[in-house]
Formats: sequence, structure tokens, C-alpha cells
Amino acid sequence: MIPNAPVPDLPGTIVHDEVVAARAPWHHLVKAGETLRIVDLEGNQAVDFLIYAASDDAERYSAQDTIAAQGNVYLTSGTPLLSNEGRVMMTVGSTSVVRHDTIGGACSCESNTLRYGHHTKSQHACVDNFLLANADFGRTKRDMVSNINFFMNVPVEADGSLGIVDGISAPGLHVDLIADMDVVVVVSNCPQINNPCNGFNPTPVRMIVAAPG
Repeated sequence: MIPNAPVPDLPGTIVHDEVVAARAPWHHLVKAGETLRIVDLEGNQAVDFLIYAASDDAERYSAQDTIAAQGNVYLTSGTPLLSNEGRVMMTVGSTSVVRHDTIGGACSCESNTLRYGHHTKSQHACVDNFLLANADFGRTKRDMVSNINFFMNVPVEADGSLGIVDGISAPGLHVDLIADMDVVVVVSNCPQINNPCNGFNPTPVRMIVAAPG
């Protein structure tokens, strides 16, 4: 990628532009007013996502508060992402995918074993990625909370059951997150190969941060 190159329909100055490899962790400080754009480069790739307040490590994204505030388990344009203190951490801006998941959770070695068989226990998982990324800040399993799954398709059936089915994204589609405070974003570019959330083939995603002005 060309550093600071303009991106169509993303206003401001590009201050960070990086491709995150398939299956890899990633973290970045996004300052208040900046926009983080996540681009699904090849389509049908789930991006597991956590947010921590840069000024207070104990304040972090709260799925419960976010869902309760909007009365909806899906995220879409305009959704505020609330912290465990009830404050808006980021707001979903432009998104070319109709909705994003808040309830599917992060895959782990343990859940892989339970769902797909003991032979999957050694496979890399999103929980591993979160732990690797969070270790740079001294965080542990105790600091992990329910995460967002951008681009992931988790329908809720009439009987209340959940499914993980083929994604509703496509190559080049994106979601923008506008920071309402200084936040540290932690990502697992999901390595799951046992269900359709990544089309059984994890692929890279692009992370672009734009500053206003």
C-alpha cells in the first residue's frame, strides 16, 4: 500500500495503512476523531474485534450495553459502541455490509474441540490472537470480553437458535469505525477453517486509519 495515499470516499488524511495477514492478530491506537476502515479484501472474512480505552485499561467494549442501548444484536451504520462505563467508544460509520455480528463470540481451541472434534484442538484460534495482541499491553484472559465479529453472518432463528453461515460480505466491502475517544483496537483476523464464517479459507484484510482534516 502507498503510505498516506487517498482512499475514495474516506475523508481526511491517511495516517496508517496496513494489510493484516490471514489468521494474524493486530492492534492499533485510534485517536478521538480518527476513522478506522476495515476492508474485506477477498470477501467472506470475519474480523474479530475488541476495544479498550487508551486512558483507562479497565474501560473496554461492552456487548451487553451496546445491544441493550440499541435494542438490536446486529451492528449497522450509526450504531454507538458502548463501554462498560456506558460511554461511546466508537461509532459505526459507513458500512457496505448490511449488518455485523455481536453474539457469535471468538473461536478458541476448546470450542473447536467441542464443535468439530479433538483433532482440531491444535488449530490456531481467535482467542489465541487476542491473547497475543493483548500481551503487548500486559492484559491476560481476565481482560477478554465478548467481541464484535465484523462481516460475520450469525442469523438468529425464530426458536432463538444461532447459526454461523456463509458471509454476506464480498471483495472490497468495508466498515468504518469513528473513534469517540482515544482507543486501542485489538483484532483477530479470524483463522477459523471449520465453519463458513471465512468461507473455510481465511484471507487478509486491510486496516486504514484516517485523521480528520
